[in-house]
Amino acid sequence: MTHQIVLASASPFRRMLLANAGISFTWQAAAVDERALEAPLEAGGASPQEVAAILAEAKAQSVAMALEKALPDHAEKSTTGIGPLVIGSDQTMSLGSRVFHKPRSIAEARDHLQSLSGKTHQLNSAVVLHREGRTLWSHVSTARLTMRTLDEDFIARHLERVGEKALTSVGAYQLEGEGVQLFDAIEGDYFTILGLPLLPLLGELRKLQAIDA
Repeated sequence: MTHQIVLASASPFRRMLLANAGISFTWQAAAVDERALEAPLEAGGASPQEVAAILAEAKAQSVAMALEKALPDHAEKSTTGIGPLVIGSDQTMSLGSRVFHKPRSIAEARDHLQSLSGKTHQLNSAVVLHREGRTLWSHVSTARLTMRTLDEDFIARHLERVGEKALTSVGAYQLEGEGVQLFDAIEGDYFTILGLPLLPLLGELRKLQAIDA
């Protein structure tokens, strides 16, 4: 049985991972104010892993509701008899109790890198599967990354080289690019680091008969 699969994300990296895995899907950005959702969760003591899972679910629900409004007659069920399977995902980054957000300026990116220098932080990547008003499955994977000790002059040179790219990720670095030079050690899989725990997701899609098993 085939299912319509929708990725609730505009992330080019998540789209790349699914496409490279041979998954047939469409994508739609979720209309979710992440900061507005995160603030009360963090104030209430939610862990970075819990925050990632809740945000992933919110994104999947947002896109599922948008699809339902766009297709009130449930035309999306025409080939399978069931609604689309929506993949929601989110990632948080934490160092101890501090949760990091995407830097809004090069100055904030510099602060991020200075704070992470010489320390081990966590990337917490959540993924959920949502269909017809309910979440079928949720999973969080964690990677631990140890940044080498960076002096201020190197940080300045690095940020000058990468420019605005530093503002596109929560840690102000891209491991798939020059950011890999910032690290001494990495524990965790590549897919988790890019923001989509792909192997657990593929396993669950097979269980649901959404992809060829």
